[in-house]
Amino acid sequence: MKKFLVILLTLAMVFTFAACGDSNGGEEPQGEPETEVVKVGMVCIGDDNAAYDRNFYMAADAAKERLAEEGINIEWTYTYNHPEGNDVAVDCEELAGAGCVAVFCNSYGQEPAMLTVAADYPDTVFAGLTNEGSWKDNLDNTVNAFPSIYEGRYLAGVAAGMKLQEMIANGEISEDEAVIGYVGAYTFAEVISGYTSFYLGAKSVCPSVTMMVEFIGSWGDPTMEANTAQDLIDRGAVLISQHSDSTTPATTAQANGVPHVGYNISMSDVAPEASIVSSRIDWTNYFCYVIRTVVNGGKVDQDYCQHGLKDGDVVLTELNDAIAAEGTAEKLAEVQAKLEDGSLQVFDTSTFTVGGQPVTSALALDTDGDWTPDSEEAIFDGAFHESYFQSAPYFALRIDGITLINEEY
Repeated sequence: MKKFLVILLTLAMVFTFAACGDSNGGEEPQGEPETEVVKVGMVCIGDDNAAYDRNFYMAADAAKERLAEEGINIEWTYTYNHPEGNDVAVDCEELAGAGCVAVFCNSYGQEPAMLTVAADYPDTVFAGLTNEGSWKDNLDNTVNAFPSIYEGRYLAGVAAGMKLQEMIANGEISEDEAVIGYVGAYTFAEVISGYTSFYLGAKSVCPSVTMMVEFIGSWGDPTMEANTAQDLIDRGAVLISQHSDSTTPATTAQANGVPHVGYNISMSDVAPEASIVSSRIDWTNYFCYVIRTVVNGGKVDQDYCQHGLKDGDVVLTELNDAIAAEGTAEKLAEVQAKLEDGSLQVFDTSTFTVGGQPVTSALALDTDGDWTPDSEEAIFDGAFHESYFQSAPYFALRIDGITLINEEY
């Protein structure tokens, strides 16, 4: 019995000394385990100077913060000023090679180069934002996304129409002088869908409105955008809007004493006396969705379709109450509620004509007026259903009330 007690006491002393050694320098303390950081990349068409890209950076920062609250810590790596071609392919290779679990290409035109390298990095998800090729290819790791920005443009158009109607009521312009000037990028469906939805929003509250669209053949060129806005004003536009990447249409409008409605970011900081509001895509939800899905071992949907105002993927910037027409905030809330519950359709076919005639089918009408028998019939239940069959816009009808100044782009 004494022998047994001695053994127990000896073991107790050994464990005591071992415990003391752990806490008093016998071994290095282990500390907190290192937090895993998930690498994510973005190929950007521009840089901090472009309103378009700044919108993406805001969403990237918001996604980082939101995911951190979920215990997913991410680190963004950006490449800049690569709109298309081999530079984009190299960016994608380098980002994937550096261990990025997802690479986002943030503009139309980058996707073809992205698709040339995606197959070599099957463990990386490549997302073509505002593109349309990845959802129908044969690669599992390429995806598309394009939230329903036409809803936001319609809503911003309502704000523009309210301003024009106020100008008419105040005797500043006559009904037939309610002319919008629109700086457009290119003459394809994304831009056509955007300016048409904007116009229909304005027309819903200002029935006499007409619109001129002038294209610049570029997503963003500050000088050209400014010159085009000025030309539209010189042609009689009394309000300016845009589908282009810089803020110069806003500053040009302000210099001419003309109101403005923007895109991508709020432009009231650079044109506080002109810019009423902007519509924009908020990419935060999508970034979080893709990164969360990849980290958790899931599969990302190949086409992020039918996500808009009701999901928070499309938003308006803060309304510039100092210059917005009286009652605009209330009207925007009313219209947004109807868009969200589906009681209002942006492309309601009872609200527009083509060549003076109602439109009952979209199959025979594309950008060039050619027959497209292999298309899905987008007109049903009294409306053209934009971004219903795929996320990328495909509305390309040339409706009455909109004049194109040039069509070479």
